[in-house]
Amino acid sequence: MNIIKWLKNRRIRYTLRHHPIPFDLWKAVTRKLVLLHDLSSVEKAHLRVLATLFIRSKTFTGAHGFQITDEMLVIIATQAALPILKLGLDYYNGWIEVIVYPGAFRTNHNNIDPSGLVSSESNTLSGESWLRGPLILSWQDVEHDLHAPHLGHNVVIHEFAHKLDMLDGSADGLPPLHPQMKIKQWADALSTAYEVLRQQVAHHHRTRINAYAATTPAEFFAVVSEYFFAAPDILKQHCPSVYLQLTKFYLQDPLVRRK
Repeated sequence: MNIIKWLKNRRIRYTLRHHPIPFDLWKAVTRKLVLLHDLSSVEKAHLRVLATLFIRSKTFTGAHGFQITDEMLVIIATQAALPILKLGLDYYNGWIEVIVYPGAFRTNHNNIDPSGLVSSESNTLSGESWLRGPLILSWQDVEHDLHAPHLGHNVVIHEFAHKLDMLDGSADGLPPLHPQMKIKQWADALSTAYEVLRQQVAHHHRTRINAYAATTPAEFFAVVSEYFFAAPDILKQHCPSVYLQLTKFYLQDPLVRRK
C-alpha cells in the first residue's frame, strides 16, 4: 500500500470513529426519507458511512445567513450518497462546496448567440451545479421532496447527477461509463428516449416523464436519474432501455429491492 492510500484510509477511519452521524439523528432521517425504505440494513449502514464522509469532505454554506441544522445536513448528505452507494465517494471529487438557500433563488447568466450577440438570462431555480464549482440547493424544494417522492422529483439527486455527468469535464448526458459498458448502447437508449420526449413536448402530448427532461441531454440524464431512485416503476415502464442503462451505471436496481 502506498503512503497516499495509507493516509487516506487512516483519515477515513479517524472520521468514522470521531465524527459519525449520531445514531438517533440517522434513524430520524432514514425514517423521513422514503427513498431509503427499500434498502437493506447493510446498504443503509454503508450509506451512513458515505454520508458521514461526504459531510466531512465538503463545505456547507447557508446563503444570506440561512442556518443549516444538523438534520438538514444529514438529509442532504444522505440523498447525495444514494447515487454513489456502489460507486464510492471519489465520484464527487473536484469540487468542495454545497450552498443552501432557504428557497428558490435567482440566477443571471450571459448567453452568446452564433453571431456573437450577448444577452442576459434570469431564472428562478431550485438547484444548480457548476462545473468544478459549488452545488446549490433550495432547502424549501429539498424539504418538499421528502413528502412527495412518488412524483419522481428529487432536487438533490438531480443536481448530484449533474456532478456525475460533469466528471469528464462537460455536462452532456454522458458520464464516464464503466469499462464493461458500451457507449453505443448508452447513447442509443438515452438519445432515443430523449428524442421521443422532445417530440411529445413539441406536440403538446401528455408525458409521464417530467417535460423538463426534454431541455437538453444533460437535463434528460439528471431527470431520469431522479426517476430511477424516486419513481423507478414509472421509468422502467416508459423508458425500459434507459432504466437498464442506469442499473449498469449506478450498479443498483431499485425495483429489485422492492421484491
